Amino acid sequence: MNEIEIRPFVAADIDDVFSVILPIQREEFGIAITADDQPDLAVISDFYQSGKGQFWVAVRDGQLVGTIGLKDIGNNQAALRKMFVAAEVRGREHGVAARLLAELLTLAEVQGIKDVFLGTTDKFLAAHRFYEKNGFAEVLRGDLPREFPLMTVDSKFYRRRITVA
Repeated sequence: MNEIEIRPFVAADIDDVFSVILPIQREEFGIAITADDQPDLAVISDFYQSGKGQFWVAVRDGQLVGTIGLKDIGNNQAALRKMFVAAEVRGREHGVAARLLAELLTLAEVQGIKDVFLGTTDKFLAAHRFYEKNGFAEVLRGDLPREFPLMTVDSKFYRRRITVA
């Protein structure tokens, strides 16, 4: 089995981030979205790697195969964004999604974040099961914090409470 490394995003990763995310959005799920529709990805270090936030990548054999972002939205709350895993490394046997999420939840706890919110589309059924299995509960759009960065494609929302030790 090829070892997968989870590490913080660096500026040199930017093209690879787009090459993982865009095909999943457009080709797998048929979402008409472009890089320009996602300005946060053009400024990952400013948008995610500030405050209590961070953006991680999963790398296998020098190739980027996954992403996840934690956006600090204030009030000890954060948004989970841009969780994508390339098809060839999905599933429990690879554990990429679980490891990316574990990294995010560990930082959230260390940073004193109380709640992590996320938005997704109705189409990402496997993602819904994954989030629910990992302690996220569905919430109504109206229950999101005002600062939550809504995406136009998001139609289903979740919250995970973080127990701070």
